[in-house]
Amino acid sequence: MYFEEIEEKDSKFIARTYSRFRTDLCGGEGALLRSEDGRSYIDFGSGIAVNSFGVNDAEWKDAVIAQVNRIQHASNLYYTRPAAELAEMLCQKTGAEKVFFSNSGAEANECAIKAARKYSYDKYGENRFGIVTLKNSFHGRTMAALSATGQSVMHPACFAPYLQGFTHADPTAEGVRRAVDAGTCAVMLELIQGESGVNVLDRGEVRAIEALCKAKDILLIVDEVQTGNGRTGKLYAYEHYGIEPDIVTTAKGLAGGLPLGATMFFAKCGSVFCAGDHGSTFGGNPIACAGACSILRRLDKELFLEVQGKGEYLRTHLSRIRNVLSVTGMGLMLGIETTKPARELAQKCLDKGLIVLTAKNKLRLLPPLTVKKSEIDTALQILNEVISE
Repeated sequence: MYFEEIEEKDSKFIARTYSRFRTDLCGGEGALLRSEDGRSYIDFGSGIAVNSFGVNDAEWKDAVIAQVNRIQHASNLYYTRPAAELAEMLCQKTGAEKVFFSNSGAEANECAIKAARKYSYDKYGENRFGIVTLKNSFHGRTMAALSATGQSVMHPACFAPYLQGFTHADPTAEGVRRAVDAGTCAVMLELIQGESGVNVLDRGEVRAIEALCKAKDILLIVDEVQTGNGRTGKLYAYEHYGIEPDIVTTAKGLAGGLPLGATMFFAKCGSVFCAGDHGSTFGGNPIACAGACSILRRLDKELFLEVQGKGEYLRTHLSRIRNVLSVTGMGLMLGIETTKPARELAQKCLDKGLIVLTAKNKLRLLPPLTVKKSEIDTALQILNEVISE
């Protein structure tokens, strides 16, 4: 009766904004999860790319518990060591000059939007506030991030009017070129569009967009909320493209399971914010930052090579499964297009003990970066049974 009790309370007291699968998760280790009634699952979702090193990672727990035993929160009117050390690590690893901490990817993107508009206002004055994003993008569910999102299905009339100043371009250099005008201050990209089907942008097109931005002094913002923190086999996905963004946003896997977002400002806009321009009560929370420091210091070249290898192994074997039409993505962020409805397949995988996600018409795989070869093989066996039957 464990699950039925949880389900009843959830239905009664929690706003019905989620279409949940009918199981609960209460514990586990690494990529192995369990429910209250003792069922076990291989986790190929990681809480939507959040649990970077899986569940119950010992080093992460030690760092978090040590900080819990010191102080759980201090407002941003004061300094804390975990926030300062995490910011230093991010800047050293990326070349960024400054970091702003928030609580989520949507908030990190809100910060980037404000920073881009302020940069342009300070330099060019009024009426240069437009931001070009791409069709099929997803940048979050707050009003500015939602307005930036290039999916009509995410813009129902009940939430209108949406914020002005956002244009959704075709995901090509020519599409962005047509959308840019004298009032444009920034272009905002997901290099892999996760929520709309794990769509990987073409390297040549992205480099051409970067060149366009540089020529017109338009800021290039890269949304690495889902792709960041080792997920694609690099620290951030923009490294695969050989580009230099002006602003990078990230969240999800950064703190290994705690709510933390970061907006990183590179040379051109390192000093864009002054005291009072932006803020967040919980941004840079010392417990979340301590957890993130534990994650970030272990994201090294050796791990990235492992992620790349595991990703290629998965891609190779997935492409051989009957009824698979295509496999997209990078590293351990993969999308599987099949001849069958994705939600139906995800439910069948769950019934067999494998947690997978969906992204539009595709299955989406986001296992912990430390997933074991034996767990990958078991997951492949289940996926083969479900997709090819």
